[in-house]
Amino acid sequence: MPEKTCIQVGGQAVVEGVMMRSPKGLAVAVLRANGEIVVRESPWRSYAERWAWLKWPFLRGAVVLLESLSNGINALQFSAQIAFDEENKTQSGQPDGQPDGQPDGQAKKPEGGAEMVTWLMVAVSVALGLGLFVALPHLIVWFGSWLMGRQLTVQQFLFHVLVGGVKFGVFVGYIALISRMEDIRRVFMYHGAEHQAIHTYEQGEDLTVDNARRYSPLHARCGTTFLILVIAVSILVFSLVFPPLIWAIGEPTRFGWLNQVIFILIKVPLLFPVAGLAYELQKWTSRHLDQRWARALAWPGMALQRMTTRPPTDRQLEAALASLQVVLWRERVGVEPGKGIEEKVTVYPDYPSLVQKLAQG
Repeated sequence: MPEKTCIQVGGQAVVEGVMMRSPKGLAVAVLRANGEIVVRESPWRSYAERWAWLKWPFLRGAVVLLESLSNGINALQFSAQIAFDEENKTQSGQPDGQPDGQPDGQAKKPEGGAEMVTWLMVAVSVALGLGLFVALPHLIVWFGSWLMGRQLTVQQFLFHVLVGGVKFGVFVGYIALISRMEDIRRVFMYHGAEHQAIHTYEQGEDLTVDNARRYSPLHARCGTTFLILVIAVSILVFSLVFPPLIWAIGEPTRFGWLNQVIFILIKVPLLFPVAGLAYELQKWTSRHLDQRWARALAWPGMALQRMTTRPPTDRQLEAALASLQVVLWRERVGVEPGKGIEEKVTVYPDYPSLVQKLAQG
């Protein structure tokens, strides 16, 4: 029977591992080449828990998005550091310095090459995201309609529908392109492992590889589905915002191309309310998947997840289950009153040893 009282857990695939987040805890589990699982764990508290107004509907989605970006970048830094250290040890022939099953103590921030690579990856990702999924579709529709002799403007609903269609095409093409890279395919395998682990928990099953293997690597609350909803919601929001905006202020300049740059810049802050609406829609849909209309709304995102997930190996499933086990342990033990947030890194020889140690307290 599904566990009716399970807490909501979210995750993200990282470099050779998985991050999981619960209401009270955050954990990243990374696989080493020798089979060890390196886990960084810390108590965690949402900003919405500190300021109740951040829990308001249509506002909490933007909060979740910003927190997910922050946590995701931090987790990627940690996993990249582990991978960077592994590569250096392999090249130098150095043995692993930490005994199996022992704590490494306070987590250290990434240094040197790993930090540089991670932040470069983040900067490039943000630039690509805004360029590919905001600026490029807008300019394609504007310039394309001009070439066809029917100049469309941001006051027209058709303009935003076509921009949304181009966004979807660019997004699918981008996923198809990067999925040809071996490292990305492995991340997609961890993505599938993350979903299977969460399904196992949500169904009240024991968190074992055999149980997780039986569940789908697709999940209704996935970030891929969220992005599809963002595209759909952006069509509605932009088509409602721009006509009265242009009516109120008029055309910003006499130069058409410069107007489009201004419109693109206006769209960037509008992405926050768009994300908030998309979050509410996804949350609502995921609670009603027994209804045909909800499955129809979720279908495009679920279909696209077939591109962003891959069947994981047993060891990759163990990494996802390890991260999940740790945040669930944090939910059980809570956080000591008055104690600050401390990150701790522990190395486990394998998944069974992690489960055994957590069971001991």
